Amino acid sequence: MEDNYQKLLDEAWKNLPEKVLKEERFEIPKADVVIAGNRTLIRNFSEIATMLNRKPEHIMKFLLKELATSGEIVGNKAEFQGKFGTGIINLKIELYTKNYVLCHECGKPDTTIIKEGRVYLLKCGACGARHPIKRI
Repeated sequence: MEDNYQKLLDEAWKNLPEKVLKEERFEIPKADVVIAGNRTLIRNFSEIATMLNRKPEHIMKFLLKELATSGEIVGNKAEFQGKFGTGIINLKIELYTKNYVLCHECGKPDTTIIKEGRVYLLKCGACGARHPIKRI
């Protein structure tokens, strides 16, 4: 009886689609960084903002503060004064994602930033949790 059950269970696992078996459906995007002279460019900046479902200006403001530099958004790219490696840029994007994108309760990326009074909150569309966040 138990052997038959195990065979049925194995068959069911084989028939599941791959996307159901994945642990995470959200991956933190990696930056395509290019150093040009004394400037650093993130060539896929608008794609990162789209994947994180945040305004590019909000992400840019965070990165400028974290990197302690100046810069601007030029078309689909972000341009920073100074030389910053891919590792440090990706680390800062991960930090932004942890603080301003992922829900602090369930860990899902289905969040929005809302303002109630003078307080900014991270509101989760998946579990309904609301968590105060720092202003940038």
